[in-house]
Amino acid sequence: MRIRALVLAASGAVALSALAVPAAQAATPAAGPAVTFSQLKVNSGKNIVVGPTTQVTVSATYTVTKPASLNPNSIKTGPVLYQGTLSLDNDRVLGGDGPGTCTVSSTTVLKCSAKIQFRPKSSDTDADLVNNAAGTWKLGAVAVNDSGVTLQGDLGTTHLQRRATLTTDASPEPVKKGRTITVTGKLSRANWDTNKYAGYSTQPVKLQFKKKGATTWSTLKTIKSSSTGALKTTVKASADGYFRYTFAGTTTTSPVNSAADYIDVR
Repeated sequence: MRIRALVLAASGAVALSALAVPAAQAATPAAGPAVTFSQLKVNSGKNIVVGPTTQVTVSATYTVTKPASLNPNSIKTGPVLYQGTLSLDNDRVLGGDGPGTCTVSSTTVLKCSAKIQFRPKSSDTDADLVNNAAGTWKLGAVAVNDSGVTLQGDLGTTHLQRRATLTTDASPEPVKKGRTITVTGKLSRANWDTNKYAGYSTQPVKLQFKKKGATTWSTLKTIKSSSTGALKTTVKASADGYFRYTFAGTTTTSPVNSAADYIDVR
């Protein structure tokens, strides 16, 4: 997996960069500015969900505390996501696309924001994501100036998830009361290795029903998707209403509700 290495040695100085290079090529930097980070929030605290092809850009906000003597214009900062230990030779690090933008809150405090892009694997993009990148990531931050690089980890966690899709089809329709209704569907999720959706196998999916005129859904049963992600079960027709499948999600895959399918019971 490739990373966007935030730190690049250039002309004897250390600069913040959005270049995508393997982590192994990043030189070990000297100690950087004496700053600390706090209040880091990525994507407003929500999971980051990425489909099979479309780049997703999320916002991050954070606070930088610095010495009063340190010129805020002399440092560049940004958020990072990482797995394992936060270091420049770790190839499981995702950085922001360029430095954050900061405003001076006081002589020692900066309020900052930044953007982070997540790119599924594709032949025509600088890809970050392959399937095994999905899961839990730690949050950290980096600061850079002419003296070197400061890294700070353990600022929280987030989940980077493959987007899921779900369908529902109830038949026959219309149907006589008491007759059997067959409800089919399919659970799929983004495959970042192929840039397509693929069936998500052996996952628990709930079948829910909402009577016509009602406002809440009730769960009828839980079934598991097949090896291809297919769903199929039967219920007895009782009243006009809507059926849907719903999937709670996993660490690696987003939750999803299917569109509702109406059944006319006569």
